[in-house]
Amino acid sequence: MPSSSAPSPGSAKSVSGGVQSLERAFDLLERMADAGGEVGLSELAGSTGLPLPTIHRLMRTLVACGYVRQQANRRYALGPRLIRLGESASRLLGTWARPHLARLVEETGETANMALLDGDEVVYVAQVPSKHSMRMFTEVGRRVLPHSTGVGKALLADAPDDEVRALLSRTGMPAATEKTITTPDGFLAALGEVRRLGYAVDDNEQEMGVRCLAVSVPDSPTPAAISISGPAGRVTEQAMERIVPVLQQVADDLTQALTGANG
Repeated sequence: MPSSSAPSPGSAKSVSGGVQSLERAFDLLERMADAGGEVGLSELAGSTGLPLPTIHRLMRTLVACGYVRQQANRRYALGPRLIRLGESASRLLGTWARPHLARLVEETGETANMALLDGDEVVYVAQVPSKHSMRMFTEVGRRVLPHSTGVGKALLADAPDDEVRALLSRTGMPAATEKTITTPDGFLAALGEVRRLGYAVDDNEQEMGVRCLAVSVPDSPTPAAISISGPAGRVTEQAMERIVPVLQQVADDLTQALTGANG
């Protein structure tokens, strides 16, 4: 009589009740992303513990579907078909965030934004404008460099120093204003301040007369941050004491919403 024990490694079903080959394929894509987008089969075998023939079969399927491509050097890279999925997911993430950003506007009076780290750049995926006649506006889809923005600081605050330095060396640190941080050491010091305070500040660094406050969205499926931006005359030290706790609470609530959406 057949045994009712847990599925063997080679079976089609996983212990969680899902399809094991699908779980493995997505795990390989995640590991490729973590490795910078390009890996060899031996690296995947070492990190997953799966047999090489299994990995090769899964990768061959992913290549055929366009989600992975094989390079001339025989290594595997994330494929172009993932771009469409990523763009759609980013838009959906912005849709989920909008009610939370609207609450942020109601409670702070300032324009609220959500941004993601996409490669070496920050991309804005959602915004709800302030009701003030004088307000800040950042176009959804706009890309900026991280070193001159509050969201950039929030997104990179927990990254290792060497990774931050490598990113800055690739992007450069052009000055958007006279207050922009333009040295790696200065930026790393600013990230240390973000970790100490629990929030990031863009004090006239992206645009003169504008102050932004930002926090990361904890445990987001992709690095994300939310911010408020407004005239420096309104976003004062006193206003910051009131706004930062609201930002942090909305970020926590957004995490719950995203986790619920994923679950």
